[in-house]
Amino acid sequence: QVRLVESGGGLVQAGGSLTLSCDASGFTLRYSAIGWFRQAPGKEREGVSCIGTGDGMTHYHESVKGRFTISRDNAKNTVYLQMNNLKPEDTAIYYCVLDQVLPCTNVLQGISELDAWGQGTQVTVSS
Repeated sequence: QVRLVESGGGLVQAGGSLTLSCDASGFTLRYSAIGWFRQAPGKEREGVSCIGTGDGMTHYHESVKGRFTISRDNAKNTVYLQMNNLKPEDTAIYYCVLDQVLPCTNVLQGISELDAWGQGTQVTVSS
């Protein structure tokens, strides 16, 4: 069965940290671009971060650079998003996404249909 399952969301105070995990089944992670989108209430969905195949080059939205770190464990077929110095504006539902063809730059644009989306995990940052 092909699916992505996120975990690790929750409620945290501003300045705190959370680590999101995404377990991928039915895919070979090392051959896929995998990343994270988020959607806040009343706002459009935006690409947050992505890690590519091969050398595993990472990509980040400008608003999270220096605070978020994406990593991938190919043996576990899991991708992580370490989020530090969280801000109230980071509050959103975070979705894990994967595509077996598109590079990260295309994945994060959110224009093309992607191979898979997770069900999402809520991250709430209080001020």
